[in-house]
Amino acid sequence: MASAATAKAAPPAAGWQIPIEVKKLPNGLTVAVSEDHTAPTFGMSTAYHIGFRLEPKGRTGFAHLFEHMMFEGTPVSPKGTLTRVIEGGGGVLNGSTRYDYTNYIASAPTSALDAILWLEADRMKQLDFSEKNLKNQQEVVKEEIRVNVKNRPYGLFFWTDLAGKAFDKWENAHDGYGSFEDLDAATLPDVEKFYETYYGPNNAVMALVGDLKPAEVFAKVEKYFGALSSRPVPPPPDVSEGLNTAERKLVQTDLLARVPAIAVGYKMPARGSRDHVPAAVLGDLLLNGEASRLYQGLVKGKELLLQVEGGMNWPLGDAWTFNGPALMVMFALYKPTTTANAVADAIQEEIQKIASAGVPAADLARVKTKMRSDYYSSLELPIYRADAIALAQLLTGSANSVNEVPAKLEAVTAADLRRVATTYLTVANRTVVDRKPAPAPAAAEKK
Repeated sequence: MASAATAKAAPPAAGWQIPIEVKKLPNGLTVAVSEDHTAPTFGMSTAYHIGFRLEPKGRTGFAHLFEHMMFEGTPVSPKGTLTRVIEGGGGVLNGSTRYDYTNYIASAPTSALDAILWLEADRMKQLDFSEKNLKNQQEVVKEEIRVNVKNRPYGLFFWTDLAGKAFDKWENAHDGYGSFEDLDAATLPDVEKFYETYYGPNNAVMALVGDLKPAEVFAKVEKYFGALSSRPVPPPPDVSEGLNTAERKLVQTDLLARVPAIAVGYKMPARGSRDHVPAAVLGDLLLNGEASRLYQGLVKGKELLLQVEGGMNWPLGDAWTFNGPALMVMFALYKPTTTANAVADAIQEEIQKIASAGVPAADLARVKTKMRSDYYSSLELPIYRADAIALAQLLTGSANSVNEVPAKLEAVTAADLRRVATTYLTVANRTVVDRKPAPAPAAAEKK
């Protein structure tokens, strides 16, 4: 049986509360369970504390490559077994890699729980490492890069290139997708070492939400995972960075773009700090939807932009899914009749209005209401609720922190927004990447 006592979520003070029970096995695997008997199904997320920031130097894209390797089967359950079990029962599954974690999510009928837990434990125990499987997934990842980056207008520059310019430490600045050269350089021993280092039970959190009884789930997890051994995990590197002290700029051309684009990034406060949640609210005020300040001011008002989007920790997540240096990102397509400098100045004018005059109470209330609504909506399906709980436990040490978000949003004041705008959204802390359409190639002379 598990050695640690079961920890129950605190009684709800007000509003909707997710019931959560958490238990830690002797081998270090942390399990969180939330009952929801709405339907005879469950959602599940297994999150590992390994992401872009921790992959080996000189091996860009390695964490993402390994995410794919986790679907290549094991010596006793060949490739495709997990997918057939889940999808054959009407469920879904997926995986993703981010700066601070890699997660594997699934949903299925409750009747499939034992089979899925067995399969998940099996791939935590051992994978089918082979040159064939590695080569296959190297090619799959490279094709993903071709589709999402190399052959797409703008090519995710608002993530990879903006971060590369804004951050100083390799862990924060390098391209998490990886270069083809680094992906091809990955060897089977590299893959096996990565797995042994980061994919042990003590480096993972598992959350399950649905038509389940916590005591029964804990017993099943102990049955299937209890014999797995914990593995030594190296101490994480120091990835902290201070705010920038001088503006940084980068100009690029894009062969596939038809109109120019701009990405603006500001280094943000640390997660859990006094300014973390106010910065998230400020991001929504500026960027979330057609009622946002930048849409109303620069798309509708000054008509400099064709579209604008972004936010804190965008586009790879949100304000609740990171645990290291992050940016407030603003991505926009701008009209060819203006310039990136003019757009950056106009954005700064909108920020300065908040820093100088604050935010009317009605505007602040509207933004907080929308953020709470969006947050509850994101938790509606058990698969995504399980993922939120797993990531909360992994990144903050408290699964119950998912229940604390609405109250933290409500506590943000106009003075908080002014302080954050003045401290973080400054020209000195700003990075600007201007992505212009490449000139059309000259037509060949007729003979």
